[in-house]
Order: sequence, then C-alpha cells, then structure tokens
Amino acid sequence: MEIVDISRDILKTPVYLGEPEGYLDEIKSMKSGEKCNLNAFYTCLHTATHIDAPLHFMNGGSSIDEMPLEMFVGECVVVEAPPGPVTGAFAEDNFPWQTAERVLIKGNGNSYLMESSAYYFADSGVKLVGTDSQSIGISGTNEQIHRALLSENIAILEGLDLSKVEPGKYFLMAQPLKISGVEAAPCRAILIKDHLFWTGTR
Repeated sequence: MEIVDISRDILKTPVYLGEPEGYLDEIKSMKSGEKCNLNAFYTCLHTATHIDAPLHFMNGGSSIDEMPLEMFVGECVVVEAPPGPVTGAFAEDNFPWQTAERVLIKGNGNSYLMESSAYYFADSGVKLVGTDSQSIGISGTNEQIHRALLSENIAILEGLDLSKVEPGKYFLMAQPLKISGVEAAPCRAILIKDHLFWTGTR
C-alpha cells in the first residue's frame, strides 16, 4: 500500500488574497528550561489544504461538523486539466465521474471551474470536487462556482498538492477537523495507490 500526502503545510503555504497570515505561538519550550514543548497556532480556516462546507456561501447551510464523513473517504479519480478555465464541455469529455464519486483536478495550481463545469458537476451526483488551486473558482465568478456546488451539498476540497500524483483512480482520505458551527476546516488529505486496498479484494 502506497500513501501519497497531497496536503500543503498550513504555516508555509501562501494565503488567499485578503486572508490573514497564520502563525505559531510558542507557549512552553524545553530549550527555555520548561518540562515540555507546547504550542498553539492561529490560521484562517481556508488556508492551505481545506474543505469548504455549504455554510461558506449559504445561510443555513451545513457547517463542517455536520457533513457526513463518507463524503471525504472513498474512491476518487484524479484528472489533469490545462491551465486556465475548465469548461463544461471539457468536464463532460474528461471527467469519468461515473466511476468515482470524488473528483480531483490537477492543474498545477492554475485551473479553475467555469459556471458551466460547476453546474455539470452539480448535476452529476459527485460528493466532492477537489483542486490544487487555492480556490475552485476565480475572482468575479468565485461565489457562483461555490454556490453551484455547495447548494447540492458537494464538498469542495481546495489547496491540494498533486504535483507527485499521476492521473488515475485512487482511494481518498481527507477528513476535515471537527470544529462546530464553522464554514470550513483544514484537513490532512492523502491518496492510497494500492487498488487492492480499496477494492476489497485482499
């Protein structure tokens, strides 16, 4: 079984424009004579690799702790997309969502959904759409893209590191931190490559 870490470091990843920088707060240090090391950290919930819940753009939508965990665990397909907009036509021709309920877009951090592809996924029955870009959309249409997916209770997984991942089928584990009543949460996302693990044939 081969595990691939597709998460980015919370404190080393550039933040989305306008969001606050994270930082580490050293409370105790053994180097200073304390008996243990103890740290706290501050971060925006949308920094690095994270999950967006419907509450992010919808009043009354589900918060991150209310989303079923099975949305974030299971078969997925990684599809490579060219830099720039992912159109509905491209999505229809290249994303075999019929074989997996979770889709990850590998675009070297530069691909983003257009409204046509967002609505395509919204109508497809997928549980999760992920991207290695900071956001699933782009300035000007970002709200519409998020609403199209979140209104169908589709989880949005943003800020992935897919640089070492080849297109294909995998088993995804990307459970968000359990934080009550919030619109997003960081997660440690991994892919499992051994198909014998997730097909149940072992």
